[in-house]
Amino acid sequence: MDEAGVPSDRRQGSKSSRGRGNYKPKGRLADPAALREIEARLGPEAPRRDLLIEYLHRLQDEFHHLSARHLAALATWMGLPMAEIWEVASFYDHFDLVREGEDAPAPCTIRVCTSLSCMMAGGEELLEKLQPYASDKVRFVGAPCIGACDKAPAAAIGHQLVAPASIDDLTGIDSTPSPAPPSGAICFDDYVAAGGYALLRDLLAGTRSRDEVLVIMDDAALRGLGGAGFPTGRKWRIVSGQPGPRMMAVNGDEGEPGTFKDRHFLSTDPHRMIEGILIAAHVVGIDRCFIYMRDEYPEIITLLRAELEAVKAAGLADHVELELRRGAGAYICGEESAMIESIEGKRGLPRHRPPYVAEVGIFGRPTLVNNIETLHWIRDIVENGADWFNTKGKDGHPGPRSYSVSGRVARPGVVIAPAGSTVSELIEMCGGMEAGHSFKGYLPGGASGGILPASKADIPLDFGGELAKEGCFVGSHAVVVLSDQDNMWDAARNLMKFFAHESCGQCTPCRNGTEKAVAMMGTASPDTALLGELAVTMADASICGLGQAASNPLVSAMTHFPDDIKAGDHKAGDHE
Repeated sequence: MDEAGVPSDRRQGSKSSRGRGNYKPKGRLADPAALREIEARLGPEAPRRDLLIEYLHRLQDEFHHLSARHLAALATWMGLPMAEIWEVASFYDHFDLVREGEDAPAPCTIRVCTSLSCMMAGGEELLEKLQPYASDKVRFVGAPCIGACDKAPAAAIGHQLVAPASIDDLTGIDSTPSPAPPSGAICFDDYVAAGGYALLRDLLAGTRSRDEVLVIMDDAALRGLGGAGFPTGRKWRIVSGQPGPRMMAVNGDEGEPGTFKDRHFLSTDPHRMIEGILIAAHVVGIDRCFIYMRDEYPEIITLLRAELEAVKAAGLADHVELELRRGAGAYICGEESAMIESIEGKRGLPRHRPPYVAEVGIFGRPTLVNNIETLHWIRDIVENGADWFNTKGKDGHPGPRSYSVSGRVARPGVVIAPAGSTVSELIEMCGGMEAGHSFKGYLPGGASGGILPASKADIPLDFGGELAKEGCFVGSHAVVVLSDQDNMWDAARNLMKFFAHESCGQCTPCRNGTEKAVAMMGTASPDTALLGELAVTMADASICGLGQAASNPLVSAMTHFPDDIKAGDHKAGDHE
């Protein structure tokens, strides 16, 4: 070991590993002082490759940026090539890399959301008005969706939510606040007092069997509610039939513009999700579970850390190892295989299929992936039976759904309604249209689900069916309502800018296609024929759902709102 506590066989230039002679170490040498700082902040435990992103978070939290000297020291401490550290750090939006010779950014970063719902509420104008207040202590940057579309325009100081945000809320600040858990969330003791974890205790004690739960899940119409809609019972059966050890990933990275239902559930009743995890782990035979949360939800992460410790202390999680992981600002990590890459400490690049993650997932092991809302319903379904859940939907659309409704409605928010509800019904549940606005169109399924005109307001919002015939889908049930005061071409370009910003860059159709589409849509006379060809290429040739669905709002705007193509001023929603 050297004076920085680094094993000699990992030191750059060590003759024990390089041989003798006139060897000169290549690359950036680690500064011994930086190594000591790394060791002090990352603790005495041996480095773990899968914790690279967490290590980067700790350094970013401490120093407000990632310097070249610290990254070089981290590479030495972990025994990894500098290029591997750099490629991961540079992939994620929330890491501020500072190259040698560059000035560090202001220590306090205020992000102002410019995605569709916030754009409609004046987010872009707010960002522009804030720029004169920038200083060496604070900077203002645009950001993609931060999961508070119901309180637009939203902003974050560091990552601490301020919504709705105003000039007064975001000026006069020179430091980043520490995240505090949301007030009003049901804590462990209150949840237990109301009957929580009784079902789990019965399962662990053998009073109720795994097979009984699997039969109930088979009969229930519960689907994956993060967007894909795969039947949950079938997924549990598939993974439980794979050889162990088995892993589990909880997808809490709801980055789809217009989506905020997971934030709602976790900030009010987090233990329903936690009990759902523990039930799934017992029934499917999970050894290790990773709860992957967006970095934009620091108050939720703080809450979950405390509540998970309470659950562990009560002995309710002895059958599974639970680990909470932070994302780092990458929408693509909502895709399950990209999320798994991120959990492993890598760039969030979607994997090619097959094999599917149910067979080869985290660390190459069979992996169960469930969404926050999916897990939220597990306890109620097992306690009350499949019929209880199935009959809460409309004919042909079993089950309840949580719709995130934002945009031009009087009372945006999460609406729990029967599956198959229409946007007309959701607008009524939200108090009607915002004063002074007339209904013009809507997004039935977030940024990638397409855009439909008001004349198609009676289509059931559920998986498949009539929505699919329109080239749209419900996805994560994010419904954004637009009015006669909104230009649909500008809305579509805002969404395309989001996809261009969030593309992982792995495949050419998505990486170049989204950027080209943004540029073409911004011209005075967009070439709609060429844009149509580009949309087909992206949909047919992209690796994952981001590129395959990115052109949906573009195609919808050309199909249903051709008059808006000439009317727009094309200045919507830059995240740079």
